[in-house]
Amino acid sequence: MKPIINIAGTARQTFIAAVVSVGAVMLLGASSASAREPAKAAASRAPIDVVKEFLENTAPDKVDAAAKRLVAPDATYISLTFDNPELKKIEPWAGKSTGPAGFSTTFSRVAKYWKIEDFKITDMFGSGENVAVFGTFTYRSVAVGTLFSSPFSIHSKVRNGKIVYFQFMEDTYASAASFRQSGSWTVKTDPGAPAFEVGKGK
Repeated sequence: MKPIINIAGTARQTFIAAVVSVGAVMLLGASSASAREPAKAAASRAPIDVVKEFLENTAPDKVDAAAKRLVAPDATYISLTFDNPELKKIEPWAGKSTGPAGFSTTFSRVAKYWKIEDFKITDMFGSGENVAVFGTFTYRSVAVGTLFSSPFSIHSKVRNGKIVYFQFMEDTYASAASFRQSGSWTVKTDPGAPAFEVGKGK
């Protein structure tokens, strides 16, 4: 009889251990599924909603977190030009940058160089991963005090809930000129017409 009791006890322990193991696996599976839910929900968001959320959070105290949350690690930002060294001297963010830091740095510098008096989105629409944004803004340069208004356009691509491409265009002649302290240009456009000056000295 003694061996039978031992066998029964061992069987009971084995059964309990099995139940505990199955419970642990089920619990881990449920936890993993719960952890995947936010990522899955983010990936299923409409591209236009992702871009809209980013643009609503470009203030200096919000843009870093927004970029980390909404921008892919290898995302490309094209600001104003592909590569223009002279423009980059005036507006250091001009050109190509990569990743969330490129996005947050650009918007932080813009807020440092200009006082943003108005930024208005007039149209936004999407097709597949592509999002187009159009609007106007009015900025005043902090260093010089020159006010200017410009149209702007954005072409963005969103994949799996993250911005992977962002191209921002504006009136770069007006934006760069807002930092000018003095001087003018002598230019010749029409081959059959005389040269003329643009810009007003200060």
